[in-house]
Amino acid sequence: MDKAKLKELLGDRKDISGINELMKDIKKGIIELLYDEELKEHLGFSKSENKAGGRENYRNGSYSKKVKSQDGIIELEVPRDRNGEYEPLVIPKYKSDIFGIEDKIIGLYGLGMSTRDISEHIKEIYDFEISESTVSNVTNRVLCEAKEWQSRALKEKYAVCFLDGVVYKVKKEGIVQKVTAYTVIGIDMEGYKEVLGIYLGGVESSKYWLSVLNELKTRGVKEIVIFCTDNLTGLDEAIKSTYKGADHQKCIVHQIRNSVKHVSWKDRKEVCEDMKKIYRAPNVDLAFDNLEDFCVKWDKKYSYIGKSWRANWCYLTTFWSYPPEIRKMIYTTNPIEGFNRQMRKVTKTKSSFPSEDALLKNLYLCIRNVEKKYLTKIRDWGIIYSQFLIMEQEKNKVIENE
Repeated sequence: MDKAKLKELLGDRKDISGINELMKDIKKGIIELLYDEELKEHLGFSKSENKAGGRENYRNGSYSKKVKSQDGIIELEVPRDRNGEYEPLVIPKYKSDIFGIEDKIIGLYGLGMSTRDISEHIKEIYDFEISESTVSNVTNRVLCEAKEWQSRALKEKYAVCFLDGVVYKVKKEGIVQKVTAYTVIGIDMEGYKEVLGIYLGGVESSKYWLSVLNELKTRGVKEIVIFCTDNLTGLDEAIKSTYKGADHQKCIVHQIRNSVKHVSWKDRKEVCEDMKKIYRAPNVDLAFDNLEDFCVKWDKKYSYIGKSWRANWCYLTTFWSYPPEIRKMIYTTNPIEGFNRQMRKVTKTKSSFPSEDALLKNLYLCIRNVEKKYLTKIRDWGIIYSQFLIMEQEKNKVIENE
C-alpha cells in the first residue's frame, strides 16, 4: 500500500490507540465483505437481486456479533437468510475470536509457502492485501511456541535415539552461510516415535554434543538404550560421558556411502558386493574375517575404505549384539532420514532463510505437520519390546557380577 493511501486511512490518528482502532475497522470491513460473499454463494444471487423472481430463500437482515482479535473487541454485522440455512465459514457461528485467520496464515507458512506467496494467495482468494511483513509478524507467534516445545519435559527412558543433521542456507550479517539443523528422534518404551528437539548450528565437537545431551538430561531423559547416528565428530565421547550405559550404533548405510564416494565406476559394483559380505555376515567374528579379506583385496587401490571400517568397527558392529528384530531397526538411521525427507518437501521451496529464527520457526511448523502422519508406533513393537527386556536383564546380571 502506498503512503498516500496510508495517510488517507490514518486521517487524524496520531497514536497507537488510533492505529489499533483503524486496524479494527479494516478487519471489520474485510470480514463483513467475506460474509456477504459467502451468503451470495449460498443463495446464488447478489444483494441487489434479493427478492427478484419470487425466490423462497433470500437475505433477511443481520445480527450483531462480538469477536476477540489482537486489536481488541470487534463488533460485526453477520447477515442471515430467511430460512436460517446459511452457516458462516469465515468465522463459524459459535466462534468468539478471529485468531483462526492468523492460524491459516501460519498453516500456509508451515507448508513451505513464502511470505510473498502467502500474501499473494490471500489477495487472490479474498481480494484484499496483506503485506509480507504482516505475514512475517503473524508467523512470529510460533517462535515462542517453538521455544517452549524445545524445552518441554521428556520421558525418563527411550529405547532408541536417532540423531542426524540437514544443512540449510541462512543469512547471517548479509552473507548466506550453511547451518546444520540436527534433529533428535526418540522411540519410547511403548514404541512411539517422538521428535525430542532441533539443534541449530554448532561446530561438531565433544563439547557441542555434550551440551546437546546434557540438555536432554535436564529435560528428564535419564536413560537411552541405543544411540543410532552418522559418524559425527565428537559424539562418541559425549555419549560415554552423559549416558554411560548406552550402546552406540553408527549407520551402516552412511558408512557404505562414504566408502564408495571416491571409488571408480568400473570398480563400484564389485566393491559394494564385497562390502555386503561384511555387514550381512551372521555374526561379528565372520564379519571381521570378511573385512580382512576385503582389505587384502582392495587396500592397494582404496586403502581409505579399510582404515575407515577399522576405525569405527566397535560402533559399526553394535547391532550384532541384539536379536534380529532389533537389528533391523538400529543398523541404519533410515527412520530419521525418512523424517528428514518429509521435512525437505516443505523447506525445498526456500533457497535460504533470512535468520536462524526463521529457520527454527519453519522447521517447528514442519514437525507439527509431519509428526501427525510420520511419528507412528513401530510395527511389531510387542516382540521388539520383549527382546529389549531380555537384553536389559542380561546387562543387569553382568553389572551385578562385576
